Amino acid sequence: MLIPSSYIKLIPSDMTTATTRNNIQHIVNEIKLQERLIRQRYTFLKYQNQISILILLLSFIGMVGIGTLYVLEQVPAFTCIVIAAIFASISHELEHDLIHKQYFKTNTFAHNTMLLIVWLMRPNTINPWYRRRIHLHHHKTSGSSQDIEERLVGNGIKNPLIRAIVIADGLLGLLLMQKRYRKEVNGFRFFALFNAGFPITTCYFAILYSALLYHSVNLIEGNTLAWPLWLVATMDWVDMLMVVLILPNVLRSICLNFVTSSMHYYGGVSNLLEQTHVLNHWLMTPFQLFCFNFGATHSIHHFVPNQPFYIRQLIAAKVLPVMKRHGVNFNDFKSLKNANLYT
Repeated sequence: MLIPSSYIKLIPSDMTTATTRNNIQHIVNEIKLQERLIRQRYTFLKYQNQISILILLLSFIGMVGIGTLYVLEQVPAFTCIVIAAIFASISHELEHDLIHKQYFKTNTFAHNTMLLIVWLMRPNTINPWYRRRIHLHHHKTSGSSQDIEERLVGNGIKNPLIRAIVIADGLLGLLLMQKRYRKEVNGFRFFALFNAGFPITTCYFAILYSALLYHSVNLIEGNTLAWPLWLVATMDWVDMLMVVLILPNVLRSICLNFVTSSMHYYGGVSNLLEQTHVLNHWLMTPFQLFCFNFGATHSIHHFVPNQPFYIRQLIAAKVLPVMKRHGVNFNDFKSLKNANLYT
């Protein structure tokens, strides 16, 4: 019996759709299975709220502690910046989980207090209550022009210079790209996003740009200018803040923005399998250090969003081979040549 040619043309599309659904379901089932097994093995993981408080306290105390050691001249500036950046990266993971209401879901005071603390530890981000809106929108629109969260950190930008600026400096990147965002992203409002950083992010950029301007002028003039004493005294405080808070977050955010904008696809995306690729190549290790292994584990989050970040770390070794087997790309560096296009 001959099968009509029109029917044959439909078979690949239908089969692909069914296969994609099955692959996604296999991955989701494996992630949930591994989470159940790890929770059965380590029963203390059921104390999710308490664990989050412990992690927050350790990272906050660690960040304050290394900053204090620097102020007391017990550690050099480089050591302080590197260690503080690592602690700040942990606070980013906590904020991400809080956005998905993984901790203190029914305790508004505790939940919002944690959000405030992690914002203070990462002052170069917009406030987490506003970020919740654009992050949940990210899950709905990942891979498209409407995913403003990823576009704000460089995803989908082909020009390498502009992309580098957006990755390194969120405010300058926003100023450079606002016209394009206004044209392409539904409902984009520059001042809504800009004001979402007030007052903490505003202070961060004021300190950063003041330090850059002051030291640039000194460098150009060969440190010959006679600044007013009040300004010199103020800049001593600014320099201290640069080392203990500002530069650690410059380092942290550059690494995170580079990793996340590299691993998310932009364009050509039609399902969960195509939204991200796993970025766990050894070349990425220096960047992963300052974003808590984000590139190797974030794809898991796209399949099962409501899961604490430390669970993803614990199950990654079991889950990643299954993801690879069922169609998730790994280390697709070629996509960077074409502005993260999925092909």
